[in-house]
Amino acid sequence: MSPDLVVGIDSSTQSCKVVAVDIATGAQLAAGSASHPDGTAIDPRLWTQALAEAWSVAGVEGLSGRLAGVSVAAQQHGMVGVDGNDNPVHDALLWNDVRSAADAARMVAELGAEAWVGSVNVVPVASFTLTKLAWLAANKPGVAACVEAVGLPHDWLNLQLTGAWSTDRSDASGTAYFDPVGNSYRPELLEKFFGSVPVLPEVLAPHESAGKLLPRWGPSAAVVGAGMGDNAGAALGLELAPGEVVVSIGTSGTVFAVSEAPIQDPSGQLAGFADATGRHLPLLATINAARVMAAGAAMLNVDLAEFDRLALAAAPDAGGLTLLPYLDGERTPNLPDATGTLVGMTRANMTPENMARASVLSVLNSLADALDALTSFGVPVERVLLIGGGSKSRALREAAATMFGVPVDLPEQREYVALGAARQAAWAATGELPVWGRRIEESFTPDAGWGATVRGRYIAARQAIYGV
Repeated sequence: MSPDLVVGIDSSTQSCKVVAVDIATGAQLAAGSASHPDGTAIDPRLWTQALAEAWSVAGVEGLSGRLAGVSVAAQQHGMVGVDGNDNPVHDALLWNDVRSAADAARMVAELGAEAWVGSVNVVPVASFTLTKLAWLAANKPGVAACVEAVGLPHDWLNLQLTGAWSTDRSDASGTAYFDPVGNSYRPELLEKFFGSVPVLPEVLAPHESAGKLLPRWGPSAAVVGAGMGDNAGAALGLELAPGEVVVSIGTSGTVFAVSEAPIQDPSGQLAGFADATGRHLPLLATINAARVMAAGAAMLNVDLAEFDRLALAAAPDAGGLTLLPYLDGERTPNLPDATGTLVGMTRANMTPENMARASVLSVLNSLADALDALTSFGVPVERVLLIGGGSKSRALREAAATMFGVPVDLPEQREYVALGAARQAAWAATGELPVWGRRIEESFTPDAGWGATVRGRYIAARQAIYGV
């Protein structure tokens, strides 16, 4: 039987998902998943174990004769430092680990925001890999001295699949030591802030192959694609077009669009990342997203289904309650030491319904801030595509268009990051990027009534408490 399917892998913060997809139509044929441990610092070998488990659950071994290609999309920024034998010397510090916030601030102070944007098209914040390396050098110099090579989560999995390190523009552009405009590493930044220049993965073009699949995983004839960061994977899976903006609500919240030209922001709000097609992916991210609603449900001692019912039963404006959802610090705006704040409380509005509603609206308000920032840089925002686990909330779906002020489409529930990886795998295997299309399940339009009031209250609270 000739190869007729590809496998896409989504190695996210919380889990590893594997999907097998028909190479001609994009239809999903099999899927498997496995959990990752909670936390902001993880042994990378646990990602390999989770991939093996998800691979097995999906039954990929039984499909091996049909497998044309594999590709990995994964959480960005995570610092994977290894010795000369590719053994991790420290737990990988993930994107949501903010211990390097002071290092990021020092880096900006030393070079200036304009210089950073000119060098790597981002301004360092605690999420970016270089800040984590700087923290390691300052706090664990003995461990830092053992680092022979540095990669990212998807680079680590490329190593497991092929036996060689490799990366792509989209993921490398989130390190703060790669220039996505000139498409080159900036080793002088590593030398200055880490103290040395480790071996770095080769940066492959989107259509290039990272190598052949090792026998542990399947037939050697199957190619492994370059891979990508998770948001670039979602854009590829959604076949994102200009004027469309993705709002993804998962562990983190992300707002991004495709752009032919790089967009520069010396304020550091917007990250000038690369996408997985050779273009650019201007992006804003929030640390607090779906887990705000999970925390709200835990506080109210209800499951997520009941939490959603409560939010739907509340007044549209949550009775005047306003939550700033910075429960784990925040990246947009850059407030790594912030905490959540509830304002506007009265005896009348302190009900479970309003608390649930305020939690939902806080997530949307935070993402609306990011959309406003994207618009301010001239990125057209004509329609939002709403994806991610948080989009399963009915209350959130129905409020999103009003909070964002533009129409919102809800694509059918699919693993778009893994689908984007599968689409890239097909590109590497056949030489052509397939067009599979997408199906929209629901569409929503803004309600001119209560949205402006809720946005105004949120903005006023944010400015009063944090001055931003």
